[in-house]
Amino acid sequence: MKMTVIRRTPLDALITRKLGLSGDMLNRDLIESYQLKKLNETIQFVLKNSPFYKNKFSGIDNPGIKSFKDLERFPMTSADDIAKQALQFLCISQDEISRVVTLESSGTTGNPKRIYFTPLDQELTIDFFRHGMSTLVKKGDRVMILLPGERPGSVGDLLSAALKRFGVIPVPHGVVRDMNETLSVIRRHEINSLVGIPVQVFALARYSEFKGIDIHLKSVLLSTDNLPSLIVRELERLWGCRVFDHYGMTEMGLGGGVECDAHAGYHLREADMYFEIVDDSGKCPPDGKYGEVVFTTLTRSGMPLIRYKTGDISRFLTIQCECGTQLKLLDKIAGRRENLIKTRTDRSFSILDLDEIMFATPGVIDYTASVNDILNASKLSISALTINTSGEHASQNKAYDIRKIASIINEKLGTDLTIKIEESHCMGDLTIARGKRRIAVSR
Repeated sequence: MKMTVIRRTPLDALITRKLGLSGDMLNRDLIESYQLKKLNETIQFVLKNSPFYKNKFSGIDNPGIKSFKDLERFPMTSADDIAKQALQFLCISQDEISRVVTLESSGTTGNPKRIYFTPLDQELTIDFFRHGMSTLVKKGDRVMILLPGERPGSVGDLLSAALKRFGVIPVPHGVVRDMNETLSVIRRHEINSLVGIPVQVFALARYSEFKGIDIHLKSVLLSTDNLPSLIVRELERLWGCRVFDHYGMTEMGLGGGVECDAHAGYHLREADMYFEIVDDSGKCPPDGKYGEVVFTTLTRSGMPLIRYKTGDISRFLTIQCECGTQLKLLDKIAGRRENLIKTRTDRSFSILDLDEIMFATPGVIDYTASVNDILNASKLSISALTINTSGEHASQNKAYDIRKIASIINEKLGTDLTIKIEESHCMGDLTIARGKRRIAVSR
């Protein structure tokens, strides 16, 4: 069996440079000293320039912090705050903004969130992408980008710029809409690595197997949504590739953390952001305990964010990564706080629990789910997209019965939900909603 060499995460070199260090000088004390200094600078910057934070922090007598514990005195920032008052966050003139990203809000206002970036803010993202991608690919590799990239400053555009900086050839494609066309491009351009949305890439892999199209890749990076472990295993089996997970969101400047060769969790972008895990009381529990991921930007000039609540549930791992880095290790996301479904039997489940069941079903390449009540759910509706089982390929795809999924879900989740499942067949076309997948709530 071929042994995997665990290399040091390339984020070490990036953060060493940003801290003004050299060689192997990087350690936790230096990282945290830098972060504490940057936190104080950022707080002073927003108090001077951001109308939103001037008002939000007006009741804090001494806004300086001497320890990370002092940061708990500052109220957190929510997605609803941005949806209601995005322009009030700005610390510079709108003329200095080069990119505005509009996001659908899942908060109480229903208003979209608008996130503002300067050219320097986006340069920081390119730099992070350049170092993070060097774990997966090297000079001369050809990387297909299955992310939005049509507009200047979009995630695909920034990733293309990052890859070019170390001699990698980007092949922008955009999100998958026609799987036959995407697979044709992979073969025509001799792609050996790709970056995409987990469910889309999973669908592409299962469809390629169904069509008998032989695809071999060296690596895949998945981003923009939670990554079920089953998808990782299927991609490794079908394409023989290494699969890496990236953690980020637009509010972070698109990049937050990325796995190294050890695949033990996310190494974080600690020179540009300070991360916290916060429990229900608003305090930071000891490392190893679960809570909500909260971050503060340290180097953003256009729209800095202080203690922004991501809604993601995770924890800091207490082990040191095999790669030897001094960077913190964030565990895989365990779910979304806003989308944890509770049932009448006092059981809870999330989209990630359904993923492990639905995607384990042969033929299923995507699905949507809804419940009747997020706090007392009794009915679950699922619409499953499956590879076409009719005609000449029918015999290859009758290894499953979509109707049996209902009993499997109740058995594995320990629930007594009334489950309705509808199935539709895919002939190669694929549409997927933008943003993080969730269980919809119908009334």
